[in-house]
Amino acid sequence: MDVRGRFEAEFGAQQRPVLLARAAQLLGAERVLVIDRFDYRLRQAEQQFGVETINYANTSVGEALLEASGGRGPDVCIEAVGCEAHSTGPQHVYDQVKSKLKLETDRPIAVREAIYNCRKGGSVFVLGVFTGFVDKFPLGAMMNKGLTVRGAQQHGQRYIPMLLDRIASGELVTNHLATHVMPLADGPRGYQLFKDKEDGCVRSVFQL
Repeated sequence: MDVRGRFEAEFGAQQRPVLLARAAQLLGAERVLVIDRFDYRLRQAEQQFGVETINYANTSVGEALLEASGGRGPDVCIEAVGCEAHSTGPQHVYDQVKSKLKLETDRPIAVREAIYNCRKGGSVFVLGVFTGFVDKFPLGAMMNKGLTVRGAQQHGQRYIPMLLDRIASGELVTNHLATHVMPLADGPRGYQLFKDKEDGCVRSVFQL
């Protein structure tokens, strides 16, 4: 992956869960849970949209989702991180080793968890950025649970006019994402804050 592709993957992964949480609300979801390991991003999701959050670094995601859904599992699971997914378990080490040996290109950790935890007959949407091949895709679980699995990019020509209208009406608020506004000359520092996840940086915005 080149520098631009890496930046876009990282940049999207930091914002995607919060934006998707709001999108789910706008589309009629009665209850939304956001899963992440960074408290500052989870707090932003809670404060901005009133959603529930799970920190997978100190909580069992599967147990938390079963408890939240009365033992059934979520109706819909959205994978929103993509090829650089992180985990606290041995599967993360497994995927890192496989990637370094060029035996797979992406880490599908979040996809696996979405399939395992979604309710029978539910839907899994893969919206994170992936570049090639993955290992240990739980095809059996997907089939036996009767899941609908879809993947998609954002179709700009179709959706951007609607998104701009929602922003203009105040229905979709995005200014909270610009946590660090700075001059263009501070670009290297802004990217470093973002890349290293320092100072609660969700998005660096550069002004001329």
